[in-house]
Amino acid sequence: MNPPKAPYTAARRHHDPAVRGFASDNYAGAHPEVLAALALANGGHQVAYGEDDYTANLQRIVRSHFGATAEAFPVFNGTGANVVALQAVTDRWGAVICAESAHINVDEGGAPERMGGLKLLTVPTPDGKLTPELIDRQAYGWDDEHRAMPQVVSITQSTELGTLYTPEEIRAICDHAHAHGMKVHLDGSRISNAAASLDVPMRTFTNAVGVDILSLGGTKNGALFGEAVVVLTPDAVSHMKHLRKLSMQLASKMRFVSVQLEALLAKDLWLRNARHANEMAQRLAEGVRAVHGVEILHPVQANAVFARLPHDVSERLQKRYRFYFWDETAGDVRWMCAFDTTEDDVDGFVAALKEEMAHG
Repeated sequence: MNPPKAPYTAARRHHDPAVRGFASDNYAGAHPEVLAALALANGGHQVAYGEDDYTANLQRIVRSHFGATAEAFPVFNGTGANVVALQAVTDRWGAVICAESAHINVDEGGAPERMGGLKLLTVPTPDGKLTPELIDRQAYGWDDEHRAMPQVVSITQSTELGTLYTPEEIRAICDHAHAHGMKVHLDGSRISNAAASLDVPMRTFTNAVGVDILSLGGTKNGALFGEAVVVLTPDAVSHMKHLRKLSMQLASKMRFVSVQLEALLAKDLWLRNARHANEMAQRLAEGVRAVHGVEILHPVQANAVFARLPHDVSERLQKRYRFYFWDETAGDVRWMCAFDTTEDDVDGFVAALKEEMAHG
């Protein structure tokens, strides 16, 4: 006979919290201050679907960052934020110009096209960044019924390659897009890392330079879950509330999304977390540069390090630390730092890399 199974225990740890990696800032847990805010928001009854006190207060906080006309629409996740935001600024026949490496094109399972009904018009870029000249490769054919109509330019800050737009570069994109009657969306899943690196408020490269709508990231910066669509130009969108519901992104207990964003944005937690992650990426890059045979591929401007090294070394190193290939054929990898990455984590990883490179 089989021995009786142990009774199920609802609350027990199933992982080793000492295990660290550099695969994604999504691997990190929630920041303790965010968890404390969730507990604070719990208890009692609050009106559902966004009519709660926490969502109302989030609006005031978001306006302090993005101007008096900004309005936040909390959602479950980053893909949902991007799809809802892009739907809000396009017609049924509209298209979105984006970098070929953009998250909406590469890593969202076709959701903008399948779920949002959008056509993505992609442009190859050497550094993940669009320019007015690159936009013009796809910005044509508005009167051609045989072609999806370009209506939006979508940029990412920081980009998928860890690079940053300056405020002046985003202003040039916005001016160029608006001159063609197009709107500008900013995917800000790592907007905090960009602001920390540029050492400017988030408004400096969003509403102040003409961005119409953005996806505001929380999860990669210490939230348990939840992002927000932030409308910066009210005249640019319509029926956001209906689009959010239609897109299955309306949280019934929205206070638990809003209070996390409140915990990050009300004071400086968002900035502290981002600065630390960026500093750890710089420490990692400095350590890696000293390893013969490893090439850093892009400027390290946020919390990502892209490198090229022998494929077999990466495979051995992956058995010690989790990280992903970016282009496995070329041997390119991506290493991400998070708000909870420590100096010991970085130094241990660099030491392991040196050992594996020495083994050939």
